[in-house]
Amino acid sequence: MTIHNEAKKEEIAQNVIMPGDPNRAKYIAQKYLKQAQLVNNVRGMKAYTGFYKDKKITVMASGMGMSSIGIYAYELYKFYDVQNIIRVGSCGSYSQDLKLKDIVLTDKAYNEGLFAYTFDNQDCHLVAASEELNKKIMDVAQKMHIPLKKGNTLCVEVFEPYMTNSLEFKKRLPDINLINSEMESFALFYIAKTLSKNAAVLTTVSDDPYTNQTMTIKDRENSFDQMILLALETL
Repeated sequence: MTIHNEAKKEEIAQNVIMPGDPNRAKYIAQKYLKQAQLVNNVRGMKAYTGFYKDKKITVMASGMGMSSIGIYAYELYKFYDVQNIIRVGSCGSYSQDLKLKDIVLTDKAYNEGLFAYTFDNQDCHLVAASEELNKKIMDVAQKMHIPLKKGNTLCVEVFEPYMTNSLEFKKRLPDINLINSEMESFALFYIAKTLSKNAAVLTTVSDDPYTNQTMTIKDRENSFDQMILLALETL
């Protein structure tokens, strides 16, 4: 147990799927896991453990942003001996090649802030996903005939629609094939790397600025089934 997670150590599986939204964690557990049990509800950050095709799996919400996922991922890796975390969530498009509901597998995550410097005094702004876990995801996607887009992800600390000058922000971004954006990947990858664990990020495009299309709140909760199944089958 930790101050953020009331689950006993044996109640958390070594393989974790991590959506941001607690309601999405509940949805995944109820729809896909057998014998799913709620093992954490501290601060409403729900975690369920059950079985998917006889494999023990935990689904735990991360909340929004690097600070939130940083706490939960660190504790899962450090105190619960979790080996693999696959984040499943939503993202915005940074490429005209991406369309609404496309699934993106992150290769590397870029963040211009100071998360790494604050965490362990390293001047790091680009960190990679687990090569082994990404390869497994790609292999499973091919077998399931699920198309994936693969590229680098921008991980931001401020929700982009609330930026006072997003155009000025984008001018600072490096030319490193950033194809989508979200708010958690860098922290997850960096903590996994530091603790010698595995992490991957799958996101579904929920906002397309090139066509001005966006998913509804209900869509964000319930329409990511292909991505969720891909994560489950991989683990």
